[in-house]
Amino acid sequence: MLLLKRLRKLIYHNFKEMKWQGLLLSLLGYMLLCWLVLRLLGETELAGADYLYWLIVTASTVGYGDLSPATAGGKLFSAFFVIPIGLGLFALTVGKVAAFSAYQWRKGIMGMKALNLNEHILVIGWDPQRTPQLLRLLLIEARQNLGRTLCLCVSDEIENPLPGEIEFVRVSAYNDPAEMQRSCIDQASSIIIDCARDDSTLAAALYSHSRNPGAHSIAYFRDQSLSQLLRHHCPNIECTPSVAVELMVKAAMDPGSSALHRQLLSAGDGMTQYSVRYPDALAPISIRRLYAPLKEHYQATLIAVDLEADGEPEVNPPLDLELHPGALIYYIAPARIHAFDWAALTQP
Repeated sequence: MLLLKRLRKLIYHNFKEMKWQGLLLSLLGYMLLCWLVLRLLGETELAGADYLYWLIVTASTVGYGDLSPATAGGKLFSAFFVIPIGLGLFALTVGKVAAFSAYQWRKGIMGMKALNLNEHILVIGWDPQRTPQLLRLLLIEARQNLGRTLCLCVSDEIENPLPGEIEFVRVSAYNDPAEMQRSCIDQASSIIIDCARDDSTLAAALYSHSRNPGAHSIAYFRDQSLSQLLRHHCPNIECTPSVAVELMVKAAMDPGSSALHRQLLSAGDGMTQYSVRYPDALAPISIRRLYAPLKEHYQATLIAVDLEADGEPEVNPPLDLELHPGALIYYIAPARIHAFDWAALTQP
């Protein structure tokens, strides 16, 4: 009895620690041994063209009965070797596949998998008060804007806050090249940096700019001095300071201003602000000629233009101002307009 216990413990330990290569070799060895023994026992029908089919249904104890051993030796061999050993290997294979699938799913939830993304929106940083709302609004915007994938990269000990909706990467530091590569930072089209601390935001913004200077990068700061410092070193990064104080002042002087600004900023509620680039193939045009057609064709209102596309828009531009190809047009509309009929908008 003691010998059997030790043997069972030894077999269990070896099967538990068995790698995929060992399992594959065991399956091949089992299949070859069964085929050789069946041939030696005269089971030519079982060891013929239907051998693999018979072995699987027999080893898994399904047993359809359309094929079965004809000799006494074949029956004993099937009963005491093919079925028990095959059943063990079958259970081990199913268990390892299930464990591997669960492990891969867990790696995704914990942010340990390397992703394969391109032209995605990368959010760096985690603030429990702001980031969840940021992600929800970005998902709405991303679905409206070419269906871009959203990826969250954090250094905090958290799991994916929106599994199945966003990609997720967890790193030890925002300047670790190998770990940040898992977020495909080099291929991101937009990078949003919003950490719980401004110094972390500054460091992450500088690193992301060094890795992907061509991406449209936005950094959120509470301290205006750090925002100015970043703009000095990386002028193409758009810095967004907190506007809570300004909103309170406007609401005090003009009641309802906070609700108005919330509607303009939220893609899921009422009219929202969007932007479009004036095509390079078109001739220059005045604001006057574009203002009314936008309203008539798309129920959209032109509110600002950025002639140099340098992140410094001119709000409420004069009607005689001339738009040149490449300029950014900011407008208010019920939803993002994906296909502008520029021929209709710019006709005399």
